[in-house]
This record gives sequence, structure tokens and C-alpha cells, in this order.
Amino acid sequence: MKIALLGYGKMGKAIEAIALERGHEVVLRVDVSNAEDREKLSKETADVVIEFSSPHAAAGNLRFCMEKGLKVVCGTTGWLQHKQEIEELCRARKASFFYASNYSIGVNLFFHLNKVLARLMAPQKQYAVYTAEIHHTEKLDAPSGTAITLAEGILENRTDKASWVNNLLARPDEVPIWSSREGKVPGTHTIKYISDVDEIEIKHTAYSRTGFALGAVLAAEWLSDKTGVFGMEDMLTT
Repeated sequence: MKIALLGYGKMGKAIEAIALERGHEVVLRVDVSNAEDREKLSKETADVVIEFSSPHAAAGNLRFCMEKGLKVVCGTTGWLQHKQEIEELCRARKASFFYASNYSIGVNLFFHLNKVLARLMAPQKQYAVYTAEIHHTEKLDAPSGTAITLAEGILENRTDKASWVNNLLARPDEVPIWSSREGKVPGTHTIKYISDVDEIEIKHTAYSRTGFALGAVLAAEWLSDKTGVFGMEDMLTT
């Protein structure tokens, strides 16, 4: 499979290493230093585009790819106000778009566990819910896409919660997300339910970027013969 990389930072390089290990060819690497090379992208040059750029570049990259009817796996976060537009453009151009806030298989299992726990805890009003995330200092957006997905998983299963807030004291109808950036932490996400008498905690800790990179390449392989809008749940259940 011929893969093009939009974004060639640490994640892009980790994805390249996994792709090569799995027998794929990386035909194009586009970053801020050679942004004009994006014009080389076409159905003939690449089977799948993997987009891990930056919050301010992602929407433009995705519009460009959708207009050309390309197959794109995207893992950039911080641009989701444009997601509906990109999905509509994907369908209109008969392109392929696969988005996940996190490509780690472990994290996606954690997403499911989070929803189950939120559903179980919903009647237990004596527990206050609390979420926290830690990432490396180079991560530009806060909260992370993973933290938002976790908060939304709680909201889906709690009729008493209406929204989430980041690094603010939460009202009774809000789910708090506390974000910190430190060192070279790949990503740690914690969900806690706290009462006066005890505490329940689930946590996912990433040790490296390898799990995220492998998931992105697996998504590219899965998407290679499909048209439409997809996510990790589609890949993990089909």
C-alpha cells in the first residue's frame, strides 16, 4: 500500500516506521518545511493519506484531500468544529474519512469501559465524577481529543450532566476535565468517582507512541477498500 503522510513530526515518524515494518511504502512526507508538496497528492500517488499535523492545519488538509476524493486517516485533534463540514464533503466527493481522537487499541477499550462505568454510576448520586489528563509539553491542544471523548462518553450515560469544562470548577451539571502538560508523557487519562466514604478509579497510561502509530496504520489498511465516514468502533466491530 502506498501511504502519504501529512504531518511528519514525532507521530508521523512513528507511523512511518510501523508502516515500513508492515511492508507498506511511504511515498510522500509533507510538513511545514515542504507544505507545497501537498499538491502532489492524488489517487494515483497514494492509496491512503495519514494526517497527523496540527490543530490549525488539519481542517485545510482534510478539505484538500476530500475535494480530491482521497482516503484519509486523521488523528489530529483540536479542529473538530469543522468535523461535520469535512464529513459532508467526504460523502459528496465519494472520498473516505476515518477519524479517531486516539488510535491506541487499549484506549479504545478504555473508552468502552468508561461508558459502562458511567452507566453503572449514574444512579449513585453520592459520587462526584472527575477526569484528568496528562500529556507532553509539545501537545498544543487542551483538553486532548481523548479526554473530550471520555467526557462525552460520560455525558452519553448521565442525564444529570449537560456538558464538560476544562480546568474550571464544575457546576453540578458539568463534567470537569483537568489538563496538565509535563515532560515527555505520551498520555495518561484518569476517571474518578469520589464519595465521602470511598473512591473508584480507572486509568489508562501510554508508555510510548507505538500503540497510537500501529492503530493508525491498521486503520489505513482497513480503510483501503472502503468509501464513506468511519471511526475506530467501525474497525473494531467489523
